[in-house]
Amino acid sequence: MNIENQVLGLIRLSGYLKEFLSKKSEDYNDNDVDFELLLKKSEIENPWFTMGNHKFALQQWADLLTEENIKNWLKEYTASKTSKRVGLILAGNIPLVGLHDVISVVLSNHIPVIKLSSKDRYMIPFLLKKWNDFSEGNVSFEFVEKLENFDAVIATGSNNTARYLEYYFKDRLNIIRKNRTSIAVLKGDETDEELQLLAKDIFQYFGLGCRNVTRLFIPQDFVIDRVFENFLNFQDVINHNKYANNYDYNRAVYLLNQEKFLDNNFVMLKEDDKLFSPLSVINFSRYSSLDDVKKFIAENEENIQCVVAKDELGLDSVQLGEAQNPGLNTYADNVDTMKFLEVI
Repeated sequence: MNIENQVLGLIRLSGYLKEFLSKKSEDYNDNDVDFELLLKKSEIENPWFTMGNHKFALQQWADLLTEENIKNWLKEYTASKTSKRVGLILAGNIPLVGLHDVISVVLSNHIPVIKLSSKDRYMIPFLLKKWNDFSEGNVSFEFVEKLENFDAVIATGSNNTARYLEYYFKDRLNIIRKNRTSIAVLKGDETDEELQLLAKDIFQYFGLGCRNVTRLFIPQDFVIDRVFENFLNFQDVINHNKYANNYDYNRAVYLLNQEKFLDNNFVMLKEDDKLFSPLSVINFSRYSSLDDVKKFIAENEENIQCVVAKDELGLDSVQLGEAQNPGLNTYADNVDTMKFLEVI
């Protein structure tokens, strides 16, 4: 396969997505109407994948797949001289979450053998067909119900599923990913605008992604009401039936157990040291020393996808509002997929 044509196809795909996303529905041509209908079909099958979340994910990919970004990414790697079949078991917690693995496999001169998530069955096949068309037929891929006849595997699942996958694929080269989540650390002098950016890191995709913040660290004297005040741009999440069900359930459990929590009618803040929190709940704790935060991060490194904080805190972090904007060289579980694909 010709990698130059594959890269050119990705650049063309980016342009196609940007053009579609910039149009109003009254300006759609027949192909645009078909694309919109496919998005609606996906939303009907999986209500978490709202039209807004679909289009947010598509916009992220459209902005990411520029010639400069792709070439800067690929220059760090060498494509394999021998093409192998790489099994991909994709997650379906947020739209297009498995697309990075698919692109990585193709650009490494391998063939992705893809088992789609039942929650995300339409958009990746659609985009791969477009990529292949834009690449003059230079993109090979397969969709399967069961993985067979493969040389290596990249799989994503819950912690329980991962134990099964690790055993099942123990004799194959593999990357097995588990549950992860993200944290945010506030310095205390954040502006309202910065706290509103933090809200994006929490609420985008309803908080279902591994890069969504579920644990918040705040200074001892920080006024917690400021957090609630700056989350109001996302108050419409409570109008989503599945999110509201989670909110009502978790609130009822806390009330029945007489647990303390703060509530603003669409999200709860609970003072809790746990890293993971239920959907619609953000765990928080106050810190007096940044060393305590660093110790927590070190102890939970295997379960933290990213840290959101200001640069001046001196943490290995992403900027407020940027958690859902990973680059091409940002890898799930911090395992370099491209390096793995170089040597299989």
